[in-house]
Amino acid sequence: MYDFDYEVANSIATITLNRPEVLNALTLEIYAQLRDLFEVLRYDDNVKVVVLTGAGRAFCSGGDVHKIIGEVLERDMHGHLEFCRMTGHLIRNMRLLTKPVIAAVNGLAAGAGAVMALASDLRVVAEDAKFAFLFTRVGLTGADMGAACLLPRVIGQGRALELLLLGDDVDAHTAERYGLANWVVPKEQVLPVARELAERLAAGPTYSLGVTKAMVNNEWNMDIISALEAEAQAQALMMMGADHRAFYEAFREKKKPEFRGR
Repeated sequence: MYDFDYEVANSIATITLNRPEVLNALTLEIYAQLRDLFEVLRYDDNVKVVVLTGAGRAFCSGGDVHKIIGEVLERDMHGHLEFCRMTGHLIRNMRLLTKPVIAAVNGLAAGAGAVMALASDLRVVAEDAKFAFLFTRVGLTGADMGAACLLPRVIGQGRALELLLLGDDVDAHTAERYGLANWVVPKEQVLPVARELAERLAAGPTYSLGVTKAMVNNEWNMDIISALEAEAQAQALMMMGADHRAFYEAFREKKKPEFRGR
């Protein structure tokens, strides 16, 4: 069905890019399949959390040079724009998904791979992994797939310009210092740690988590007055939700709350 591995267990969907012989480089088909899958996941009640990772020694090395660049260069302007919009729509669908997305960065994350990790909500990174926003190294703008929008918000404009203009490799510990990596762990622990986080999130108040992600997205372009009002309205609705009541009742009875995502 997909040109990558996909499985759902315990309300956690795991997407594993599986072309290790080419460092999990993306093809046109994989781009489109990922774009469509993240859209479908918005409506799949069986999935509460998504883990994105790669097989072998890389997370994702970006677009496949032979299967994408060679083909796209034969297209006209409209064909180029169609391709660039498709890759951007993958990131759009990742951000619109009101479910946590965890990138288990097991190795090199370059180009589109770096942006997919960036577009995830949390990043667990292997000690020997590297990030590379290498678009300028191949004669393209560093503003690709939303990188110029997302990266300054994650690590600040100065650092973002450093990575996007120079396109240099960034090791895991530098990425952690910049704020790009949430956790840096031994390579063999990347997926177990990501799954532990996913299980914790899946057992939590998932509707609350979804609203939180949506609000963080929505408040990017708000001033503080607009943000305060938006948060007041969102929180008032959440206070009437079943999960908040479950917390209160469990607190009174000195029990652990059982959240149902409502």
